[in-house]
Amino acid sequence: MLQVDVRLALRDFPFAAQIDVPPGVTVVVGASGAGKSTLLRLVAGLLRPDAGSIRLDGRLLCDAEHFVEPYRRDIGMVFQEYALFPHLDVAANVGFGLRARGIAASERRARVARMLERFEIADQRRVRVAALSGGQRQRVALARALVIDPAALLLDEPLSALDPQTRGRVRGELRALLETVAVPTLLVTHDQADRAAFPERVVRLERGLLLTAAS
Repeated sequence: MLQVDVRLALRDFPFAAQIDVPPGVTVVVGASGAGKSTLLRLVAGLLRPDAGSIRLDGRLLCDAEHFVEPYRRDIGMVFQEYALFPHLDVAANVGFGLRARGIAASERRARVARMLERFEIADQRRVRVAALSGGQRQRVALARALVIDPAALLLDEPLSALDPQTRGRVRGELRALLETVAVPTLLVTHDQADRAAFPERVVRLERGLLLTAAS
């Protein structure tokens, strides 16, 4: 369970979010600039709240006196533009988080190999990510987020960088994948098709205020 109860003063409005995120996908919708990415950055530890707390499976990640650095939070994140390293090949991108956590090389290679097979990109392990298609880059980003065995997963507009022809196919692949990932997952989107693909739990942000019953 991911438990979020935070407040942050933004330039245009105060941000306030209180939500319990159970295992499975919770979709966060709202207009551009409503604070959707802010919510993810707070959970990931890329922003520090002014007040409140965040807990993951009972572990305190932050409050007024305590702050766990992002790389120690056991949270996988897929950014809107994927944030892959263009100078590295697929395998090195996927294994980056394991290297940052000091995982031994032998275990790192084995975990990366398993993840590449899972995402059907093993034959591209030595390809630079700049040479990949949009759908392939998304698979690399998801593999990198999941290879660390995260306790929670954050997806920031994960399909927006894809062309319309690719988006529908990859959306189905993403749903099938997330059905196998039994961790609290926040998926931010403004696309109604994304919302329809994950209808089980949808919340809305309006000018920094999180409404747990989306309409």
